Amino acid sequence: MDMKLKEKFITQWKKYFDAAELPVCFYYTDEVKGAEPVKPSSGHRCILGDLTKVRKVASIYFDAESIGCFGGKRYLGFSDEIMSNFEYFLSCGIPGKLEGERYKKTPELVKEMMEQAPVYKAACKFIVFKRWDMLEEWDEPAVVIFFARPDVLSGLFTLANFDEVEPNGVFAPFAAGCGSIVQYPYLEKDSERPRAVLGMFDVSARPFVPENCLTFSVPMNKFTRMIDNMDESFLITSSWSKVNKRIKS
Repeated sequence: MDMKLKEKFITQWKKYFDAAELPVCFYYTDEVKGAEPVKPSSGHRCILGDLTKVRKVASIYFDAESIGCFGGKRYLGFSDEIMSNFEYFLSCGIPGKLEGERYKKTPELVKEMMEQAPVYKAACKFIVFKRWDMLEEWDEPAVVIFFARPDVLSGLFTLANFDEVEPNGVFAPFAAGCGSIVQYPYLEKDSERPRAVLGMFDVSARPFVPENCLTFSVPMNKFTRMIDNMDESFLITSSWSKVNKRIKS
């Protein structure tokens, strides 16, 4: 991690977004430094609950065995398996056997969706999550994740589109909560035109974040451009200063 870039963003963030919380970053590695392991779960556990600790100050890492959610293992790249009867689980369920989440209209629709869904394998054995101000020189963040309120999101959204011609520099895929903050933005880093991902619309994941919070996840190669653009963007205008007053309050 470039320590000058780290400090530059902290200064700029305080200047233009005041009291808003700093983002969380993640990356894959085979050798972990400066982070604590997440202990394997005996039952279902959403990684969003663990990330609450990271948002406060803790630095943590997962491997395939410490993720207590079938979907979490898949969307963090540690498994390509799909749970049995997933097409019914995500849709109408099976009477007397499986309660359906009813996020999709039919099992057939789920099957077609999964055939088109991206799949990837974790690049290394571990995935590390750290808050931006906890990053050290040895860390190499791949994606930056903001947990943000609407006013902050408006600023991030506009900044992400600041140097783009095409209007969709930010997109919001239908995805599990962890898919929207890990899988999709991680895959974006290798595209010709990396985009930011608006997420946390997953109803099942909503209880793990505040009611006025969504996520905004950015591949590091795009985020570096966003930092460089801050001082010449709308953030220096009176229009933004009015919004920033509300963020401060």
